[in-house]
Amino acid sequence: MATLPSLLDETVADGEPLARFLLSSSQFNSGAVKASAFIPNPKDQESSVFRHGSEPREGLWAIAATEVARERTIYGAGILTAAQVREVKLAVNSAEPPPRHAVITGWPWFPSDPDDQKARQKELALLLASQATLVMR
Repeated sequence: MATLPSLLDETVADGEPLARFLLSSSQFNSGAVKASAFIPNPKDQESSVFRHGSEPREGLWAIAATEVARERTIYGAGILTAAQVREVKLAVNSAEPPPRHAVITGWPWFPSDPDDQKARQKELALLLASQATLVMR
C-alpha cells in the first residue's frame, strides 16, 4: 500500500475515525452534530475531514489549529468512521496535503435541479450527523 507524507496509508480504512471540524454554531446543538456540518462545499463538491478521532484531544485540536482555524473559530468536531460514511453510499479518499486530510465525495450533484440536489444532500448529511459523536472544544 502507498504511504502518504503523514505516514498514513493512502487508503482510508473503514475503522478509521474522521473528524469534521465545526466552524459555525449552526452546525451543532447542545448534544448533537447537525446535518449542516456535513453538507459539501459547492466549489469542489466535497466535505473536508481529518483522519483523527476524539482522542487524544490535544492532537485533534492541534490539527484544527494548524490546518483549519486560520482566523476562524473551531467550536468542536463531529467524529465518525469511514465505514459510517460508506454505509450511506458516499466515499472517503485521502487528500493530502495538509497532513491527515481526507474528503467525503460522491454527493448527489444535479446542476439542472438544485432543489433535488439540496434535498438529497441533506438526506445524506442527516444520516452522517445522526452517526457522528459531538466533541466540543
